[in-house]
Amino acid sequence: MPDGHRAPPAPRAAAGSGRGRPGLIDRRDLVTVLDRAAEKQVTLVSAPAGSGKTSLLRTWADRPDRSRRIAFMSVRPGQWDAQLFWLALLDEVRAAAGAEGAAEPSAVTPGFDGDAVMGKVLSEITASPKPFFLVIDDLHELGSAAAVEQLGTLLSCLPPGAHAIVATRRDPALRLHKLRLDGELAEIRAAHLRFTEAETRELLAAAKIVLSDDVAGLLHRRTEGWAAGLRLAVLSLAGHSDPERFVAEFSGSHRTVAEYLLAEMLERQPPDVQRLLLRTSLLDRVNGELADLLTGATGSERILLELEDANAFVVALDPGRTWFRYHHMFADLLRLELRRTLPGDIPELHRPAARWFAEHGQAADAVRHLQAAGDWTEAARLLADHTVSLTLDGQAGTVVALLHAFPARTGEEPPELALVHANAELHQHRLDEAQAHLELVRAYADTTAPDHRQRLRMAIACLDLLLARLRGHFDAVFEQADALPSPTTGRSTTEIALAGDLRALALLNLGVSEAWSLRLDASERHLLEGAALAQDIDRPYLEVACRAHLGFASGNRSFTLVRQRCEQALALADRYGWGAEAVIVPAQVSFAGTLICAGDFDQGEQWLERARHATRSEGEPGVRLLVHLMSAMLLAARGRHRDALAELTAAEQVQTHMRGEHGLWSQVTAWTVATQARLGMVEQAWATLAALDERRAATGEIRAAAAVVRLAERDPMAARRELGPVLDGTAPVNSFLTPIEARLLDALACRDLGDEHATATAVEQALHLAEPDRMILPFAMTGAWELLENLQQRTSHAALVSDILDVVRGNTPAGPDRPATEPAEHLSPSELRVLRYLPTNLTRPEIATELSVSLNTVNTHIRRIYAKLGAGDRSAAVQRGRELRLLSNGRG
Repeated sequence: MPDGHRAPPAPRAAAGSGRGRPGLIDRRDLVTVLDRAAEKQVTLVSAPAGSGKTSLLRTWADRPDRSRRIAFMSVRPGQWDAQLFWLALLDEVRAAAGAEGAAEPSAVTPGFDGDAVMGKVLSEITASPKPFFLVIDDLHELGSAAAVEQLGTLLSCLPPGAHAIVATRRDPALRLHKLRLDGELAEIRAAHLRFTEAETRELLAAAKIVLSDDVAGLLHRRTEGWAAGLRLAVLSLAGHSDPERFVAEFSGSHRTVAEYLLAEMLERQPPDVQRLLLRTSLLDRVNGELADLLTGATGSERILLELEDANAFVVALDPGRTWFRYHHMFADLLRLELRRTLPGDIPELHRPAARWFAEHGQAADAVRHLQAAGDWTEAARLLADHTVSLTLDGQAGTVVALLHAFPARTGEEPPELALVHANAELHQHRLDEAQAHLELVRAYADTTAPDHRQRLRMAIACLDLLLARLRGHFDAVFEQADALPSPTTGRSTTEIALAGDLRALALLNLGVSEAWSLRLDASERHLLEGAALAQDIDRPYLEVACRAHLGFASGNRSFTLVRQRCEQALALADRYGWGAEAVIVPAQVSFAGTLICAGDFDQGEQWLERARHATRSEGEPGVRLLVHLMSAMLLAARGRHRDALAELTAAEQVQTHMRGEHGLWSQVTAWTVATQARLGMVEQAWATLAALDERRAATGEIRAAAAVVRLAERDPMAARRELGPVLDGTAPVNSFLTPIEARLLDALACRDLGDEHATATAVEQALHLAEPDRMILPFAMTGAWELLENLQQRTSHAALVSDILDVVRGNTPAGPDRPATEPAEHLSPSELRVLRYLPTNLTRPEIATELSVSLNTVNTHIRRIYAKLGAGDRSAAVQRGRELRLLSNGRG
């Protein structure tokens, strides 16, 4: 990805590398106080700005001590995004714990489950073999109420041996009252942090400032031991011609003392230092290039380095010491001085800062500076241009905060902000509100200049596609297909990058909608293109989302391809830590479907449970319908028809809230009819069929369902008539299961008619269709497995017949309440594929050829299979696999 788009130089949520330097003296007594406090589960360090909180934490944490592990994080100013906070905290915890892959920062997602990431943080802390200390500085900067609440939960449930220290300017809403009652909350307040008179003298001596005891005592009383006031005094007193007069001339509150000392300190600095400090004080972070821009001079980086070396309220934010920030209280005072001395220059400082951040891909910072300059129109334009990309960056909370920063003047809001509102509403699944805002910005776009109109229309089209997909209004998606943004739209690197984001998102939405409409060839094409583009522009979330749907989109190509693409998507999601996120659910469900179809019901159920856990009730309807449908398939295969009907009814409820028709709707209806018939609800089944239009009634799925009803009525001849168009290929079918199911139902009808030869022929045809992918599900669902009992000696598919009988006998007799087998450690999809070849006579090279992988890959998988199953050789692995029903008993 070009540098002009992303990769911010400063940490996204934390300044874990922003290591503030310890004070000039060793405050041993205060560190001892923190040592004692840190024995409690949680320590709260709460005091105003300039009290020395950060210096204390740094001095305490930087002591060499191999018996403990410390994760230190500082919350970045104005942090409104729970995701960025939690991912930064997770990264710091992993780094402190020495976790594998800790050097790679966690990837952001547009959607976010804070509780899940909090669980990962807790898991990493719990796994630490040594006492673990979680240190969070500047918590008052965290503007996300959800993140604060989740942090309170984390702090309340830390495991034994884990402790947290939280520093803040004001008490946060962490709800730690139970810890306080239990005696597990320690509190360090401003009074604890004040310098003693002895420490004040020690500080003066360390700075080589000579004052009489009386004057030193006066300085301590005037500053009331306030750390920041004393540090400012030391800077001002250095080289002062009359230090005792200087001390005598100031008094008053902390703010008054600080303002006086700041003015004194600035007057003693060279003009270039004064100019840099004042003119860059409006930045949350600064580097040499940006400081040169705002001062109109050169050499700013050298000045910043010297100030940090002098311990002059300047802190480096990165190991290379290229980015800096001022101490928060010092920055506040500098801004006051800037407003007092150069009020007219402030807007003209914000504007070049905004341009610099915009050019360097820092859109949110650029918008903040435009707002501070009062350039509301330009701020709205920039925010609208970047709103989709910022959301993809995990900054949805920041977008909302920026929206709220615009003046609340009724009817005067910049029209571009309607696009930002629409995007925010879509992020919260408030679809009607999103549509209303899209209509407003659509009307406005027609009135704008051509270049701006094009950018707005691209963003509008992208959000239209997302809205239609979330509503299940698939025809509206296809109407927008021609409006896909070009991958090279734009004249600058940033514009091209923004267009890339929009196009990748649009390709995802289009491909998913085509998949749910069973336009699988087009869906596969667009999802592959979207995945490739997302990879090129470094958008892993969009790549995972595209690949998660590719398995389903490959359903008309090859059952093996479906499985392979699901496995690829699952592996990619695990790589980014998204194995439990909603983005990967389509792959989990489709993979479960392949397992269920092949008779691996227990493994399929496990994947379905993972998918169900990650599926939100307000999430995408197409995915939720698929989850219910696959669950119904599994339950029907196990003979739990009443539970299957409940899942199908839930799928119907999802469909009723969709604007368009899901491509699997015929399958839902067909299996509802068949399940009703198998439960003896024949009248309800006929009522369901009677409600269908002629087009739907003619599909192969519905004809097969009608045949089930006829069989339930003991009318096999009528059942065969229903099946005729399916068997001769004239009825359209949507599922690769339908031709197999139809032949099995025909076999049941022939059996009821007493025609043994026709029965055997129909069963053999079904086995022939099922053999390539070893489809077991249709035999279990229809009950036609009973026809296989005496067939093994008279079929060319004896191994498949054995597998079917093993599966059905293993799942049916004990019913849904049978005790579960003790599961093995979870085998990956690739390991399961290799395991299924171990009962055969194939050698390892032959297995590699069958799977189209290298021999080394097969060897690696087999080693892992042996380890997870506790097996010492191939025979033991096969035996254990059969015990766990990962393999059928008839293979080999």
